[in-house]
Amino acid sequence: MEITPLSIAGAFAITNTVHGDERGEFVEWFRADHLKNATGVDFSTIQANLSVSQKGTLRGIHFADVPPGQAKYVMCPTGAIQDYVVDIRVGSPTFGTWEAVTITAQDRNAILLDVGLGHAFVALEEGTTVTYLVTDHYKPEAEHAISPQDPDLGLEFPFSGQELLVSAKDREALSLQDALSSGMLPTWAGR
Repeated sequence: MEITPLSIAGAFAITNTVHGDERGEFVEWFRADHLKNATGVDFSTIQANLSVSQKGTLRGIHFADVPPGQAKYVMCPTGAIQDYVVDIRVGSPTFGTWEAVTITAQDRNAILLDVGLGHAFVALEEGTTVTYLVTDHYKPEAEHAISPQDPDLGLEFPFSGQELLVSAKDREALSLQDALSSGMLPTWAGR
Protein backbone atom coordinates (compact mmCIF):
# COMPACT_ATOMS: atom_id res chain seq x y z
CA MET A 1 0.00 0.00 0.00
CA GLU A 2 1.45 3.33 -1.12
CA ILE A 3 -0.08 6.43 0.46
CA THR A 4 0.56 9.76 -1.29
CA PRO A 5 -0.54 13.13 0.12
CA LEU A 6 -2.55 15.30 -2.27
CA SER A 7 -2.21 19.08 -2.50
CA ILE A 8 -5.05 19.50 0.02
CA ALA A 9 -4.07 18.67 3.61
CA GLY A 10 -5.97 15.63 4.88
CA ALA A 11 -6.46 14.04 1.44
CA PHE A 12 -4.42 11.07 0.24
CA ALA A 13 -4.27 8.89 -2.87
CA ILE A 14 -3.91 5.19 -2.10
CA THR A 15 -2.18 2.78 -4.47
CA ASN A 16 -2.90 -0.79 -3.45
CA THR A 17 -0.80 -3.81 -4.37
CA VAL A 18 -2.62 -6.33 -6.58
CA HIS A 19 -1.46 -9.95 -6.25
CA GLY A 20 -2.53 -11.96 -9.28
CA ASP A 21 -2.12 -15.49 -10.55
CA GLU A 22 -4.04 -17.98 -12.71
CA ARG A 23 -6.88 -17.98 -10.15
CA GLY A 24 -7.48 -14.23 -10.29
CA GLU A 25 -6.34 -11.51 -7.92
CA PHE A 26 -6.12 -10.57 -4.27
CA VAL A 27 -5.94 -7.02 -2.92
CA GLU A 28 -5.58 -5.87 0.66
CA TRP A 29 -7.48 -2.62 -0.06
CA PHE A 30 -7.81 -1.12 3.42
CA ARG A 31 -5.51 -1.07 6.47
CA ALA A 32 -6.34 1.36 9.28
CA ASP A 33 -2.92 0.86 10.87
CA HIS A 34 -1.06 1.79 7.66
CA LEU A 35 -3.31 4.83 7.18
CA LYS A 36 -2.75 6.06 10.73
CA ASN A 37 1.03 5.59 10.51
CA ALA A 38 1.30 7.37 7.14
CA THR A 39 -1.34 10.09 7.56
CA GLY A 40 -2.12 10.59 11.23
CA VAL A 41 -5.80 9.97 10.46
CA ASP A 42 -7.33 7.63 13.04
CA PHE A 43 -9.74 5.80 10.75
CA SER A 44 -12.21 3.73 12.77
CA THR A 45 -14.82 2.38 10.37
CA ILE A 46 -18.32 2.88 11.72
CA GLN A 47 -20.34 2.38 8.54
CA ALA A 48 -19.81 1.05 5.01
CA ASN A 49 -21.76 2.48 2.06
CA LEU A 50 -22.09 1.40 -1.56
CA SER A 51 -23.50 3.25 -4.57
CA VAL A 52 -24.06 2.13 -8.16
CA SER A 53 -24.16 4.85 -10.80
CA GLN A 54 -24.86 5.24 -14.48
CA LYS A 55 -22.11 6.67 -16.66
CA GLY A 56 -22.15 10.45 -16.36
CA THR A 57 -23.66 10.54 -12.86
CA LEU A 58 -22.32 13.38 -10.68
CA ARG A 59 -22.63 12.90 -6.90
CA GLY A 60 -21.60 15.56 -4.37
CA ILE A 61 -20.10 17.82 -3.10
CA HIS A 62 -21.10 16.26 0.23
CA PHE A 63 -19.87 16.79 3.79
CA ALA A 64 -21.01 16.26 7.38
CA ASP A 65 -21.16 18.57 10.40
CA VAL A 66 -17.92 18.82 12.36
CA PRO A 67 -17.73 17.63 15.05
CA PRO A 68 -17.81 14.74 14.70
CA GLY A 69 -17.47 14.88 10.91
CA GLN A 70 -17.06 11.90 8.66
CA ALA A 71 -13.73 10.81 7.20
CA LYS A 72 -14.11 8.68 4.06
CA TYR A 73 -12.11 5.94 2.38
CA VAL A 74 -13.42 5.61 -1.18
CA MET A 75 -12.78 2.73 -3.60
CA CYS A 76 -14.31 1.62 -6.89
CA PRO A 77 -14.76 -2.20 -7.09
CA THR A 78 -16.37 -2.01 -10.56
CA GLY A 79 -16.13 0.69 -13.20
CA ALA A 80 -14.29 3.98 -12.74
CA ILE A 81 -14.80 7.44 -11.28
CA GLN A 82 -13.27 10.87 -11.42
CA ASP A 83 -13.11 11.64 -7.70
CA TYR A 84 -12.95 15.19 -6.29
CA VAL A 85 -11.64 16.39 -2.95
CA VAL A 86 -12.81 19.94 -2.22
CA ASP A 87 -11.35 21.98 0.63
CA ILE A 88 -14.34 23.62 2.31
CA ARG A 89 -12.64 24.15 5.69
CA VAL A 90 -12.80 27.79 6.71
CA GLY A 91 -9.30 29.07 7.49
CA SER A 92 -7.50 26.37 5.51
CA PRO A 93 -4.66 27.65 3.32
CA THR A 94 -6.24 25.74 0.40
CA PHE A 95 -9.86 26.76 1.10
CA GLY A 96 -11.95 26.70 -2.08
CA THR A 97 -9.49 24.55 -4.04
CA TRP A 98 -10.03 21.03 -5.31
CA GLU A 99 -8.09 18.09 -6.63
CA ALA A 100 -9.26 15.23 -8.84
CA VAL A 101 -8.07 11.62 -8.79
CA THR A 102 -9.20 8.85 -11.14
CA ILE A 103 -10.14 5.70 -9.22
CA THR A 104 -10.72 2.51 -11.17
CA ALA A 105 -11.60 -1.11 -10.56
CA GLN A 106 -8.69 -2.07 -12.78
CA ASP A 107 -6.14 -0.18 -10.65
CA ARG A 108 -7.79 -1.08 -7.30
CA ASN A 109 -6.75 2.34 -5.99
CA ALA A 110 -8.55 4.46 -3.42
CA ILE A 111 -8.68 7.89 -1.79
CA LEU A 112 -8.76 8.93 1.86
CA LEU A 113 -10.48 12.18 2.90
CA ASP A 114 -10.16 13.46 6.45
CA VAL A 115 -13.02 15.01 8.42
CA GLY A 116 -14.20 18.36 7.05
CA LEU A 117 -13.34 17.87 3.39
CA GLY A 118 -15.99 17.94 0.65
CA HIS A 119 -16.35 14.94 -1.65
CA ALA A 120 -17.81 14.44 -5.12
CA PHE A 121 -17.37 12.08 -8.07
CA VAL A 122 -18.44 11.46 -11.64
CA ALA A 123 -19.05 7.86 -12.83
CA LEU A 124 -16.95 7.22 -15.94
CA GLU A 125 -18.52 3.86 -16.87
CA GLU A 126 -21.97 2.25 -16.79
CA GLY A 127 -22.76 0.40 -13.58
CA THR A 128 -19.88 1.93 -11.64
CA THR A 129 -19.87 0.74 -8.03
CA VAL A 130 -18.31 2.92 -5.33
CA THR A 131 -17.69 1.82 -1.75
CA TYR A 132 -17.21 4.25 1.11
CA LEU A 133 -15.88 3.31 4.51
CA VAL A 134 -16.81 6.14 6.89
CA THR A 135 -15.98 7.10 10.47
CA ASP A 136 -19.47 8.08 11.59
CA HIS A 137 -23.06 6.96 10.99
CA TYR A 138 -25.21 8.68 8.40
CA LYS A 139 -27.19 11.43 10.11
CA PRO A 140 -29.53 13.17 7.66
CA GLU A 141 -29.75 16.32 9.78
CA ALA A 142 -25.94 16.65 9.80
CA GLU A 143 -25.38 16.03 6.07
CA HIS A 144 -24.90 18.93 3.67
CA ALA A 145 -24.12 19.60 0.04
CA ILE A 146 -22.40 22.33 -1.94
CA SER A 147 -23.21 22.70 -5.61
CA PRO A 148 -20.68 20.69 -7.62
CA GLN A 149 -21.47 22.99 -10.53
CA ASP A 150 -20.63 26.20 -8.62
CA PRO A 151 -18.77 28.26 -11.26
CA ASP A 152 -16.58 29.84 -8.57
CA LEU A 153 -15.23 26.39 -7.67
CA GLY A 154 -14.78 25.49 -11.32
CA LEU A 155 -14.64 21.70 -11.03
CA GLU A 156 -13.59 20.31 -14.41
CA PHE A 157 -15.76 17.37 -15.41
CA PRO A 158 -15.25 14.61 -17.96
CA PHE A 159 -17.68 14.33 -20.87
CA SER A 160 -17.51 18.01 -21.81
CA GLY A 161 -20.63 19.12 -23.60
CA GLN A 162 -22.66 16.26 -22.13
CA GLU A 163 -25.17 16.98 -19.38
CA LEU A 164 -24.35 15.05 -16.22
CA LEU A 165 -26.98 13.20 -14.15
CA VAL A 166 -27.35 15.17 -10.91
CA SER A 167 -29.80 14.67 -8.03
CA ALA A 168 -32.24 17.43 -7.12
CA LYS A 169 -30.42 17.80 -3.77
CA ASP A 170 -27.10 18.47 -5.51
CA ARG A 171 -28.66 20.70 -8.21
CA GLU A 172 -30.27 22.87 -5.53
CA ALA A 173 -27.28 22.93 -3.16
CA LEU A 174 -25.74 26.22 -2.05
CA SER A 175 -22.69 27.71 -3.70
CA LEU A 176 -19.50 27.63 -1.66
CA GLN A 177 -19.85 31.37 -0.96
CA ASP A 178 -23.46 30.98 0.22
CA ALA A 179 -22.48 28.01 2.41
CA LEU A 180 -19.68 30.12 3.88
CA SER A 181 -22.05 33.02 4.55
CA SER A 182 -24.55 30.67 6.22
CA GLY A 183 -21.92 29.47 8.71
CA MET A 184 -22.44 25.80 7.84
CA LEU A 185 -18.88 25.02 6.73
CA PRO A 186 -16.37 23.23 8.96
CA THR A 187 -13.37 25.07 10.37
CA TRP A 188 -9.83 23.98 9.55
CA ALA A 189 -8.16 22.43 12.58
CA GLY A 190 -4.71 22.26 11.00
CA ARG A 191 -2.75 19.06 11.17
